Amino acid sequence: MRLESVSLIVLSATLAACATAPAPLRGEFASQSPAMPARDGDAVRWGGEVIQVTTEANRSCFEILARDLNDSARPRQRDESAGRFLACRKGFYDPEVFAKGREVTVTGVLSGMEERLVGEFRYRYPKVEADVIYLWRKPVETVRVYDPYPWFYWDPFWHRHYVPPVVIVRDRHPHPRPPKPVR
Repeated sequence: MRLESVSLIVLSATLAACATAPAPLRGEFASQSPAMPARDGDAVRWGGEVIQVTTEANRSCFEILARDLNDSARPRQRDESAGRFLACRKGFYDPEVFAKGREVTVTGVLSGMEERLVGEFRYRYPKVEADVIYLWRKPVETVRVYDPYPWFYWDPFWHRHYVPPVVIVRDRHPHPRPPKPVR
């Protein structure tokens, strides 16, 4: 019985370790979403998809379509939104790197609201003075090739052998590493 308890604890700890947020995104944060923001001064961890990046003289501001976060603090891919929010941070963040549709997670402190137009609709954005703007890597694209025609062959002893259909799975990263030089 004691061995089962120890095994269960080790298994639980291992599974919990798999679902932790990256180090810059860890901490205690208000549980409110951008749709129902917390009070000014509350620490938040929100994420979503970049809509637009505006660079100013000494800071960059992000307009973000909010998404719920998973256990790793990464935005979930869903066809629903938790609202929109603005996140500003000192420094230059290249709008080509933080392009429209890229996933980010932001930690920081709420600092009021700002009203902007979305089309012709006046929308009140909660503003976050960001400590961290975490850009997630693009998901890896998987290519599957399937040969629907199995084939047979005969060995020297006239035994028939079946070869199943071929499935080739190759991960294709959007920015592949260059090949290593040949010496």
